[in-house]
Amino acid sequence: MVNGTHKLNIISNQIVRVGTDAAIEQGKAKTNLDVFSNTLQELAQHDRDIIVVTSDSRGSGKLAPFGQKYPAQHIEVGIAEQNLVGVAAGLASCGKKVFAVSPACFLTARALEQIKNDVAYSDNPVNLVGISAGVSYGALGSTHHSLHDFAVLRAINNLIVVAPADNYETEQAIKLAAKTKLPVYLRFGKKIMQPLKDVNDDEFVFGKGRVITKGNDVAIIATGETVYPSLEAAKKLKGQGIEATVVSMHTIKPLDTPLLAELANTCKTIVTVEEHSVYGGLGEACASYLMQNGISKPFRIIGIPDEYTVTGSQQDIYNHYGINEKGIAAIVLELLK
Repeated sequence: MVNGTHKLNIISNQIVRVGTDAAIEQGKAKTNLDVFSNTLQELAQHDRDIIVVTSDSRGSGKLAPFGQKYPAQHIEVGIAEQNLVGVAAGLASCGKKVFAVSPACFLTARALEQIKNDVAYSDNPVNLVGISAGVSYGALGSTHHSLHDFAVLRAINNLIVVAPADNYETEQAIKLAAKTKLPVYLRFGKKIMQPLKDVNDDEFVFGKGRVITKGNDVAIIATGETVYPSLEAAKKLKGQGIEATVVSMHTIKPLDTPLLAELANTCKTIVTVEEHSVYGGLGEACASYLMQNGISKPFRIIGIPDEYTVTGSQQDIYNHYGINEKGIAAIVLELLK
């Protein structure tokens, strides 16, 4: 990472803006979890209020270096996700800037009541970090997949839901989360993430989608690790004369509805892509807004259908459900016909 100069403002106590000249160096892409860990270490060096709480997830969360450097700022609760969130909420109520880290499948299911009551309802600004999200655990199967987290957390008031797509978005999201006074859920997978842009000259804002490419034929709105295959699909479509707008909708809640309305007005069709159930996630959030505002466009949600999820690596599962360059492009072509 090349660190830049950051300026922070809080707008209406809801959306935080940051400007940066940071850029990802070519050929140095990392996993988002590595960037998450590095960014936390950078913050903790100058802020003793940064606290990390883990539930036997120091290794999988790439946080061993953090614990070694700042042992007084790391708390391990063991495999006890409800305790994890309760302890994090208590620390946040005392003014600490807390990151509670656990596999997304367990954090957002086993500790859902604590997230709702101890964090959101009690207005404690805990940063809930769901790691190995979506189908990142691959062959471990449905017990370890988090295909429900957007759905359940969108339904809880006073909680920002964010899924960064590349290293740049991850760094900015962590720095924003450390400064915001609202609870935040941050969702990360495990794979190395290539930069979506050569130069990151756009500001990163909670609640504002990041436009990667522009075109008037189709809007491909994706989140998290599905943004990169969406961008690859757009390149494939361009070879067939189809121009696509690709959006990293990193914030699922609050959703960037002004951008969504603009895309509906300028593009012929809309496709959403997510590593989540087709129920209750990004796609249904977009569809709900469009329908309730009388906006009708050919529309398709690409995600995991309502069935027993196939077993395999993350890429195997992506390929099976068409969450890849070929599958996304095929859906776009079908809708445009």
